[in-house]
Amino acid sequence: MSTHAEKAKTLFLEGYNCSQSVLAAFCDTIEMEFETALLLSSSFGGGMGRLREVCGAVSSMFMIAGLKYGYTSPTDHTKKAEHYALIQLLAERFKATNGSIICRELLGLDHADGSVPEKRTDAYYKIRPCAELVYEAAEIMDAYIEERKK
Repeated sequence: MSTHAEKAKTLFLEGYNCSQSVLAAFCDTIEMEFETALLLSSSFGGGMGRLREVCGAVSSMFMIAGLKYGYTSPTDHTKKAEHYALIQLLAERFKATNGSIICRELLGLDHADGSVPEKRTDAYYKIRPCAELVYEAAEIMDAYIEERKK
């Protein structure tokens, strides 16, 4: 069982958004201060500011991948292509389990539903799969990091 996945789910259940939960769970791995991780990922919750586009948990997987394996040279086209292939691999792994990386599709919505976040109540958690999606995103990232070590 992944400690990052458990941490991400716990953070989500404490009230952090999906993106914050995943990125902050990996602070030990990416060598980032907890508050910095929360600030950096705060805009990506709800599929990017509740636009219901790319799932915030997935966005944070991509941020973690960039911080650990990304490129910095604008002229290193090989490294850039390798990194984009990694991002596509992570997206495919998430899609294989969940059918999509798009927030509104994961939630069964047909449109964005406003900028005001819903209160985190028992009813909220009963209809939202987000805690499990956060867990799965962190698990996928952990599995990839372990693969990369071998």
